[in-house]
Amino acid sequence: MTESTLTKTSWPVFRSLASFRPSDLPGDLIAGLTLAAIAIPEQMATARLGGFSPQIGFFAFIAGSLGFAMLGGNRFLSCGADSTITPIFAGGLALLATSGSPDYQALAIALALLVGVILVVGSLFRLGWIANLLSTPVTVGFLAGISVHILVSQMPGVLGLPSPKGPTLDKIAALAQHLGESNLYTLIIGFGVLAVVAGSEKISARIPGALIGLIAATAAVILGHLESKGVSVVGVVPGTLPTPSLPELAPERWVKLVPLAFLIAIVVMVQTAATTRSFPSDPDKPADVDRDFLGAGAGSILAGLFGAFPVNASPPRTGIVSETGGRTQISGLFAATIVLALLAFGATLLQHVPEAALGGVLLFVALRIIRLGQIVTIYRQSFGEFLLIVATAAAIIVLPIEQGVAVGIALSLLHGIWSTTRARLVQFDRVPDTTIWWPANPHMPGERSPDVAVVGLQAPLSFLNASNFRSDVLHVIRTSTPKPRLLVLEASGILEIDFTAAQILLDLIKQCGEDGVTVAMARLESTRAQEAFARFGIYDVLPKGCIFHSVDQAIHALAGKTQPAS
Repeated sequence: MTESTLTKTSWPVFRSLASFRPSDLPGDLIAGLTLAAIAIPEQMATARLGGFSPQIGFFAFIAGSLGFAMLGGNRFLSCGADSTITPIFAGGLALLATSGSPDYQALAIALALLVGVILVVGSLFRLGWIANLLSTPVTVGFLAGISVHILVSQMPGVLGLPSPKGPTLDKIAALAQHLGESNLYTLIIGFGVLAVVAGSEKISARIPGALIGLIAATAAVILGHLESKGVSVVGVVPGTLPTPSLPELAPERWVKLVPLAFLIAIVVMVQTAATTRSFPSDPDKPADVDRDFLGAGAGSILAGLFGAFPVNASPPRTGIVSETGGRTQISGLFAATIVLALLAFGATLLQHVPEAALGGVLLFVALRIIRLGQIVTIYRQSFGEFLLIVATAAAIIVLPIEQGVAVGIALSLLHGIWSTTRARLVQFDRVPDTTIWWPANPHMPGERSPDVAVVGLQAPLSFLNASNFRSDVLHVIRTSTPKPRLLVLEASGILEIDFTAAQILLDLIKQCGEDGVTVAMARLESTRAQEAFARFGIYDVLPKGCIFHSVDQAIHALAGKTQPAS
């Protein structure tokens, strides 16, 4: 039994602790302490972003940390309340209940349970490929749109203005009209905390700038009696501990949550996969994305049972654990323990925290998730994909946010389909004085054999491009002079063949045979393509002995044996 097999067998739960050694404990504790210092203000701010009281954010962090440590695989990943998904589910829930009401919280709990179940099922059925549904341009546009939502939602608190109602663009217009009515103290606190967090991040990600800013802002409120000057504070935070419970909702209300749950689950899958691949437990082994879906799903289920909302992997917090010496999920569990102790014994310390300070933390989060560098690079290198960024961001900003996310996913899929349909036939030339056949290029000299055409398709052969493939092959045969007697399909780029494409390929081989053109296959390397050839009977239709390991081998074997076309 190999070491990896032994690990999987011996550690069905808490697998991330399998490699723990006593010498790892100091590093884990330091990383956990740093993580708690980062997470406490962040979880409070994210809960506020979703319309919940601060302790609900703490419940989400405790549940996410415990659930992932139990069933996840990554040693560093931090799971908890996350500003990427919070605006999405908050927007969806606001259509069903008044934000902050008991009904709103019950729906959030139910949503967490549904998201958790979807992630667990996705893990069991090994659906890690779903994480690839969002292309990079769509992901960048998605984050830009989410960033605008966060900025717009937090600016009223930072400016000391009432929160405007209506669509995002209407909110922006309303804020612009009332800028002159801003509360100066609130404004200084909000942007002061933003400056502290940004400055600390620039110096070192290990500095808990958000906690420092929160403490300084709270001290200023207390010493300057700023509550009497219009500065809103968090108020009394109940020192309650999470207790398991289930929401009381009618079945039809659960059903209404399912589409939103699927959207949230897809976003969690994408972000969890990106996080675990960026911070692998073992750089020499591929990340176990499916196992980490299980951990994130367990975190959301526990969050629902604890009375909180869905949780997600956090790339910044995970990076903190990795950079500060964390070695196992003990760091996350230690941070969760600190947060639990704060709830039990220190909740009263939070009542004078100004809401503008939490807004300042979220302003930093919003600005950080805008990937300006990537946007500029994509604009310079692929203007068409830059338009995907713009379209995705616009959909998320203009439409109800959950609809915008759905549009973003649809745009990503359509872009993938469009890219596949663009795959056209490529003709190959022989590199002079070699046996190498290479795609024809005006900048590289090449040679062709008389009466032989070598072509290839650098994409899966599917219903999306099979008709164009057949048309292109026939065009090459009919327009080449002299007419080729041997057609070699260089198949190294064909990774898969579906039923529709197989039928078209069968007809094409038969048609070529009737026209006196022998068809041969070279470099059919993909095992899936080989299985498709056998499954669809393509091997049986090809002339005997027409499968080769190289183009040169095919030409040497067949070029002299083919008969001139009649």
